[in-house]
Amino acid sequence: METLTGWNIVRADEAEWSPWGSHGNARAKVLGTADGYYVTLVEAEAGYRGDPHEHTNAEFFYLLEGSVRNQGQLISAGDGYAAAAGSRHTDFVVEAPSRYLVIFRL
Repeated sequence: METLTGWNIVRADEAEWSPWGSHGNARAKVLGTADGYYVTLVEAEAGYRGDPHEHTNAEFFYLLEGSVRNQGQLISAGDGYAAAAGSRHTDFVVEAPSRYLVIFRL
C-alpha cells in the first residue's frame, strides 16, 4: 500500500484563493507545502507590481500564460526564472493578465 507520509497533495479546485501582494490586483492559492516551501498558483491583472524585496531563500517561477517584465526582461508563457538566495527583486510588472507558478520558502 502506498503511503502519504511526508506528502501534501492539494486539489486545486478545493484550494481557496487569497489576496496576493499589496496592490489588490492579484490572487493566489497554495497548491502544496513541505519543509517551509510553498507551491503557489498566482493570477494577476495587467499592471500588477511586485513589491521590492530580497530573497532569503531561492525562488522559482514559471509563467503559464500572459506576459511579465522581471528585472527588465520580458518573460512570455513557457518561460521561467530561478532567483538565488540573497538576490534582490526590484522590478516585477505584469504586462498582460497572467497565471504563474511560484515556488518559495518563508
